Amino acid sequence: MGQFTAFVGKEFRHIIRDRWTMIILLLLPVVMLVLFGYAITTEVRNIKMYVFDPVHGDREQEMISELASSEYFLMQGYLDSPGQIDEVFREGRGQLVVVFGNEAVQLIADGSDPNTAVTLVSYASQVLSRFGANKLPSRIVPEVQFLYNQRMEGAYSTVPGVMGMILMLICAMMTSISIAREKETGTMEILLVSPVRPLALILAKIIPYFSISCVNLATILTFAYFVIGIPLRGNIALLILVSFIFIAVSLAIGLLISSFTDSQQVALLASGMGLMMPVILLSGMIFPIENMPVALRVLSNAIPARWYIQAVRKVMIMGLGIGSVLREVSVLISMAIALTAVSLGKFKTRLE
Repeated sequence: MGQFTAFVGKEFRHIIRDRWTMIILLLLPVVMLVLFGYAITTEVRNIKMYVFDPVHGDREQEMISELASSEYFLMQGYLDSPGQIDEVFREGRGQLVVVFGNEAVQLIADGSDPNTAVTLVSYASQVLSRFGANKLPSRIVPEVQFLYNQRMEGAYSTVPGVMGMILMLICAMMTSISIAREKETGTMEILLVSPVRPLALILAKIIPYFSISCVNLATILTFAYFVIGIPLRGNIALLILVSFIFIAVSLAIGLLISSFTDSQQVALLASGMGLMMPVILLSGMIFPIENMPVALRVLSNAIPARWYIQAVRKVMIMGLGIGSVLREVSVLISMAIALTAVSLGKFKTRLE
C-alpha cells in the first residue's frame, strides 16, 4: 500500500511540476464550456439590412418599420439604385437587401455563406408574412435571390473554412512538434550555442514545412475545383498569395507554441486542441460571428483563420480583387510579423 501511495504521489508531482499540463487540464474545460455555450448557435442576429424602395408607399414604409423593429435586423440605410445592391455585398456592408416593387417584395442575400443566407431570409420572410396576415387582405410571399450561389451549395461555405482549418493545424502542429522533439532529445541546446543565428535557425525550421504546406494547398484547390465543383471566380494568383501569407502565420504560431513548451505531448495538445476549437467556433467557419457575445466577437479578431476564410470567400466565391481583401491581408501580414518577432525573441532569450 505504501508503494502504491508513493507512485500516486509521484504522478501528482510530475503533473503539478509541468505548468503547461496543468493549464491544459484545468483551463481547457472552462474554455470548452464558454465556447460551446455561447458560440454554437444557429440563430442569426444583428443582420445588417439595406432597402431599395422606389415605390415610397405607406404599405412599404410599414413593412420596413416592421423589419427594422425586429430583434434580428439592423437597418443600415436606403439605396438609390439597383446597381448599389451588388456594391453592398461586395464591400461587406450588408447581409440582406430588401427590394420593393409595385406588386412584390424581393429578398436578396449573400449566397457565399449559404447557411447564414437561408436563415436570415427565413427570418425576413416570417416577419413580412406576419405583417401581411395582420394588415393586408392577402399574404405576402417574398421573392428570394441568393447572389454568388444560386443553387445554395453548402460546399461554398464549408470549403474555405476547411482550407483554413487544415492549413493552420498542419502547419502549427508539425512545426511545434518538430522543435519540441529537438528539446526532448537535447539537440536544441546544441543548435542554440552553434554559430547559426536564431533567425537562420527559425527559417531553417520553417522552410521545409512551408514547402509541404504549398503542396497541401495545391492539392486542396485542385480537389475543390475538379471534384467538389467549387468555382474559382477570382484571381488564382491572389488566392495563392493570401494562402501563402496565412501559411506563414500558421507556421509562426507553431514556432511560438514550441518556444513555450518542452515536450512533444504538450506541443501536440496546445497546437491541436488549442487551435482546433477556436478555428471551428470563432472563425466564422460554421457559426456566424455576428451571433456571438461582444467578448467572443472581439476574441475572434485574434483568430487568423477568420481573416483567411473571409478573404478566400471574397476571392474564390465572389470573384473580388485585391482591393476587397486589403484589410484581411494587412491583418494576416501583421500577425505573421508579430508572431515571428516574439518567437525570435524567445529563442534569443534561451540563447542568452
